[in-house]
Amino acid sequence: MMPADSLHRSLVRRAATAGLLAATVLLAGCGGAGDFGDYIWGDSSKPKTTSTSTSSASAMATNPGDAIAPDLAAIDDVKPIAELYNKGLEAMKDGNYTTAVKSFAEVERQHPYSEWATRAILMQAYVDYQRNRYDDAINAAKRFLTLHPGHKDAPYAYYLVGISYYEQITDVKRDQSMTQKALDSLDEVSRRFPGTTYARDAAAKATLARDHLAGKQMEIGRYYQNKKAHLAAINRFKTVITEYQTTTHTPEALYRLTETYLALGVRSEAQTAAAVLGYNYPQSQWYQDAYALLASGGLAPAENKRSWISQAIASVNPF
Repeated sequence: MMPADSLHRSLVRRAATAGLLAATVLLAGCGGAGDFGDYIWGDSSKPKTTSTSTSSASAMATNPGDAIAPDLAAIDDVKPIAELYNKGLEAMKDGNYTTAVKSFAEVERQHPYSEWATRAILMQAYVDYQRNRYDDAINAAKRFLTLHPGHKDAPYAYYLVGISYYEQITDVKRDQSMTQKALDSLDEVSRRFPGTTYARDAAAKATLARDHLAGKQMEIGRYYQNKKAHLAAINRFKTVITEYQTTTHTPEALYRLTETYLALGVRSEAQTAAAVLGYNYPQSQWYQDAYALLASGGLAPAENKRSWISQAIASVNPF
């Protein structure tokens, strides 16, 4: 599994920090603010813990911002919303994620039309992420987005989907479908919410995901090359150049193209691959090896501007 960097952990753990504060703030009736913390306890009003369901319903009826569509007094087994929500927060604070998820799920079940039910869905997603139940976290976050696509915390929900996929990225020797899902989800965060903290972190992780996908192509390409299946190998190295040329695997891909084209006797393309490699990565060991390989056959790097390699690489060195 690819290790998560400190930035994204600080973002998702912001919810936990807010959770520690919210249990006290909600019960004390004090205000709170700040990013995901606002999500937990709201921007203005908070549910108030009362001794009976009837008094809870009465108090909320006087404040439209806390109104709940069903008549709580008519449901005998419904607990006050603050008790349920704060139970989830306390459980999350103590690391008891199973109890936390159940409590937030009860908020959603018992108070389905409340603002707190909306918030409880995303809290379930966050807690599932914390306990490495990534599929459950993704499902909860997607459910939140389906029900509340325009909510102010939609960026966080999209981000949570992306990093939940990202945490499941495996070694390049294994299937990379999860890596592709992570890349697609992280790119969506950057596209939908440019300039946000979530978008910046998503972009950084998308870069690593692309590098992982390029690494998979290189692994397969080297396998075909060792089996003397040069055309199949070229197709894999070509994918790195055309789709992942800003990754760290581009220099090696160009060298491998030099090797495979020489093996096939296509000297012009081999010389072009080496020339483009030397232009963009002159200090690379891969270029030195490519130069020596051509020289051993009496050749030198020479770029053919009409080659697909020249047109694809566009002489861009991202490093």
